Amino acid sequence: MSAATGVGAAGPDPRVPWVDVLVSAVASVSWALIGMAGAAALGLRLLDADAAGSLGPMTAAVVALGAGGAVTPSGDMSAYGLSGAQAGTAVDFTPLGVSLVGALLLSFFFLRSLRAAGVVVSPAELLARAGAVVALFVAMTGGLVRAGHGVVTVDGGSLGLDDLPGMGGGEAEIPGLGDVGGMLPDRAGDLVDASAAVGFTVDTVPTLLGGLGWSAGVLLVALLASRRAPLPRGWDAVHRVARPAVSAVVTVLLVAVAAGFAAAGYAAIGDGHPRRIAGAALLAAPNGVWLGIPIGLFVPWDGRASGPLLGVLPHPVDDLLRAGPDRPVTLGRLAELDGRVWLLGVAAALMMLLAGVLTAVRTPVAAEPAGTEPVGTAGFAGRCALRLGVATAVTLPLLALLTRVSADASLSVLGFDVVDAGIELRGRLGTALLLGAVWGAGAGVVGALLARASGAAGARATATATARGAAGADRDAGGRGAAGRAGPYAPGVPFRPPNPGTNPYLRVPPGALRPPAQPPAGGSEVDVSGAPTVIRPVGPVGRESRRGRRGAGDGSGGERAPLWPDGVPPPPPPPPPAPRDPDGGR
Repeated sequence: MSAATGVGAAGPDPRVPWVDVLVSAVASVSWALIGMAGAAALGLRLLDADAAGSLGPMTAAVVALGAGGAVTPSGDMSAYGLSGAQAGTAVDFTPLGVSLVGALLLSFFFLRSLRAAGVVVSPAELLARAGAVVALFVAMTGGLVRAGHGVVTVDGGSLGLDDLPGMGGGEAEIPGLGDVGGMLPDRAGDLVDASAAVGFTVDTVPTLLGGLGWSAGVLLVALLASRRAPLPRGWDAVHRVARPAVSAVVTVLLVAVAAGFAAAGYAAIGDGHPRRIAGAALLAAPNGVWLGIPIGLFVPWDGRASGPLLGVLPHPVDDLLRAGPDRPVTLGRLAELDGRVWLLGVAAALMMLLAGVLTAVRTPVAAEPAGTEPVGTAGFAGRCALRLGVATAVTLPLLALLTRVSADASLSVLGFDVVDAGIELRGRLGTALLLGAVWGAGAGVVGALLARASGAAGARATATATARGAAGADRDAGGRGAAGRAGPYAPGVPFRPPNPGTNPYLRVPPGALRPPAQPPAGGSEVDVSGAPTVIRPVGPVGRESRRGRRGAGDGSGGERAPLWPDGVPPPPPPPPPAPRDPDGGR
């Protein structure tokens, strides 16, 4: 008894398991960077980018871009004695395919490490685990800065040199100067076949800051989207309010990316260059999918494109931007050029409806706070609408920021711009915020009504999101109850009544029954009704049963039911004979 009392008085251990924290951080960051590097290298290889330069530095540069970093390309081209030929490039693009692979791996291993904390985790341990992952990831991005230096050799014809007047033939004519063929060295026309060496460098400060923000953002989204990951005590509102809606939005975004990969695979089957389609999809399939979602939800985009980069845009976006930069990219304008674009709006609306249904299915129906009156259909629909509206209002501007594209390429020969290629697409963040709130609220209401009508409302809510689970988390954390008692000595309330058929401790063993006391000698009080005697088992459980057994037979008030030695009651006595009629039945 003294040992049990000592265990019950023990409190939670406030110390942080630093060894486990460091090991899990190393595993999370290592697997994330390995996955990102593998996806980047495979995508570049499928695009045959390794033919223009070393694959290692290019992979490091793509991983840095995927982790929120920045790369600055620059170059200088000299061929056949021609000086003054310079190439300049500026790129603001995030390969979200690489980012998504790293985010999934980092989230998986980070959330897996939290399972060691139990049902709840202390704020100090959660902060230590997240901080270790972020610090190690930032340190590893410093290695990308050192490795991401290289040179890419670009063929002159691909830069548009053959479009320069006179460069395709024997004369070289420059507007305002006329024929300057004699001014140029011999074989100047062979510049078309020359190669431009364009170097690239991973910027140090933007890459470190980008890695810090990217890793912290990934861990935050992972904690909000994982419905079973432990959180500190007192954060029950996150389980009930944020996690159902955030997990629904993340689920539909991943489903949309899977659909994008399926569409890319279908397109690669009938294309003459399936490797290029596969490589582009591996690097940037989420870019196209997550760009189409805001457009399908009527978020306008401002864009411009010129030169050879127009060819990289999908139809009919290229035709719309070719008409002029003053026309915003909207779903209606794209549908004017191709009516099939309306299917994008239908798909986006169905995606939002799926998010609403998932939110309703994962949101607990119980009253909040516990003990109040349960909410009705209108209250449940309003609850889902508010939560999904907030989640979508944050998600759409975030998608617009992640999928923005800005690229410019130019090549100047003696002050004449040979190549003037550029592309820019930027979504309107304010409109995305408002439309996200409207779409989320509407989808939340419709999803809640559908879930209520089908009986699926709250069917997938986790135990930690319900009032019972929130209270049980404090009771079960670390095996200690709210009063500090150890778990085995403070059992919880069972979810179902005891059943002797499934619990062997409730079964009556053979031979544990005894016969009842003999009736009085007169026999006048013998029950001849034939009703069997009620038999109760010798109770198994608890101090009450033991007190009852001690009291039976010692005059202390214990009460025992009639018991039989062999466990089988004897047959009931035969009924008394019927009285005879003295008249013989007449």
